[in-house]
Amino acid sequence: MEEIFNSWLVKQKIAHRGLHDEVSPENSLSAFKKAVEKGYAIETDVQMTADGILLVFHDEILDRMTDGKGLISQKNFNEICNYTLKNSEEKIPLLSEVLSLVGGKVPLLIEIKSHKNIGAEEEKIKAMLEKYDGQYAFQSFNPFIVKWFKDNMPDVKSGVLSSFFKDVKLSVFQKIILKNLWLNKLTKPDFISYNVDDATNFKKLTKIKGTLPILFWTVRSTEQMRLVSEKCDNIIFEDFLP
Repeated sequence: MEEIFNSWLVKQKIAHRGLHDEVSPENSLSAFKKAVEKGYAIETDVQMTADGILLVFHDEILDRMTDGKGLISQKNFNEICNYTLKNSEEKIPLLSEVLSLVGGKVPLLIEIKSHKNIGAEEEKIKAMLEKYDGQYAFQSFNPFIVKWFKDNMPDVKSGVLSSFFKDVKLSVFQKIILKNLWLNKLTKPDFISYNVDDATNFKKLTKIKGTLPILFWTVRSTEQMRLVSEKCDNIIFEDFLP
């Protein structure tokens, strides 16, 4: 366990959805290029289209970040491949395009968005990443996705994402389980990524700290970074350069 505290997951600041700004949208190739140029690790998101194409995109629906509408999981790639990302001419990147651009120059923290029928998407991600010559780790809000990667890619670090789930459509029971990390004994995560706004009031994390690396997301200022620096091992940041 000591080696993970000396790894990039702790030592290298992580740019949330790339180094995005008013010119480069989140999870765009230009945002990833800027992060690479600055030497930051990159946090990003992977989803799969209805016809099995792996895309880098955060939201389940296209509406907020593109000129399209609807659920990515219900559309074939040819239906959305020409949509442009908000305020740009850039398209939604393929995971293969992101891997090619980054090319192992900086590490990748890859979030797998929660979905049904766990296994098919993960197998495709596994096949692609096993050919990638670079450092990477996985994380997910879904503990069963984390467990899949722990079982099927045991040499790759996988962590649990969590928060208080205040505005998320889950049952009270589900929120209690996930918030309190009660499935950690099942998933055996290598690290914890916790919402910074919730984590500062969550005493359980102080008990975990030192046994597993704790990452806080999303830290948005130098002042906020300073305030939480002793409560976490690393940050996932945006809107400033740490």
